[in-house]
Amino acid sequence: LVFLFSYFPLHGWAYAFYDYRPPFQLKDCEFVGLKWFTTLFSNASKRKQIFDVMLNTFAMSGLSILFSWLPMAFAILLSEIKCNWFKKVVQTLTTLPHFISWVLVYALAFSLFSSSGMVNNLCIRLGVYDTPVLYLQMTDHVWMMMWLLSTWKGTGWSAIMYIAAIAGIDQELYEAAYVDGAGRFRVIWHITIPSLLPTYFVLLMMNVANFLNNGVDQYYVFQNAFNKDKIQVLDLYVYNLGLGSGSYSLATAISIMKSIVSLTLLFTVNTLSKTLRGESII
Repeated sequence: LVFLFSYFPLHGWAYAFYDYRPPFQLKDCEFVGLKWFTTLFSNASKRKQIFDVMLNTFAMSGLSILFSWLPMAFAILLSEIKCNWFKKVVQTLTTLPHFISWVLVYALAFSLFSSSGMVNNLCIRLGVYDTPVLYLQMTDHVWMMMWLLSTWKGTGWSAIMYIAAIAGIDQELYEAAYVDGAGRFRVIWHITIPSLLPTYFVLLMMNVANFLNNGVDQYYVFQNAFNKDKIQVLDLYVYNLGLGSGSYSLATAISIMKSIVSLTLLFTVNTLSKTLRGESII
């Protein structure tokens, strides 16, 4: 299955070296070599477009990495809840959004934040402002809004691994700490967090290696004519370029470069991990 879904599709990279025009077969198209790769850097408008896309990608991935400790913190707080039924309810409610598709998330956001949505109607009736605010079309805070939505959707699911790691901590460490007079926060700081750090660093390194992989679903459903310049990350740009504009060869060339950069980041992070921590992830 790994070969079928991860390695076999790589033969499609050949499209980046041809001037592919559907519905012709690849062998009937002109071989252009590295033309599409050089086009990315030789054309000024294309360079500007790539720069804007990379800025959006770095902003979204940077926010995710900057707040990558949130699932660990949430798992620690959840483990401190002594009421079992309340803990299960909270964990269930925070995990469920992971299984909701981004289309449904957008439908929910539209019903809340559109010009005729609940938030605007409520604020107008309360006299907060006179005219509706177009929250979904705003460009000033689109990065923050996308990060908040992805955090709401994924924090509970991401915390599961940390909850499992907490369950595996030797309970005698806690008992010894309590006997020595340590309080709850001191136990968390000196036992729970150090025990979770190896798991956190492995996940952090994987996130760094996938720095350019933001996905398409979330940004595709939330993009519109107003916020497209701020919301278009690299994966969405490749999708729009290939399936939207029909530039299959150019989109494939960008995907190849993205894969090369991701592999470089993976091996760089792995080397740093070996040097600093004495452990590797591959």
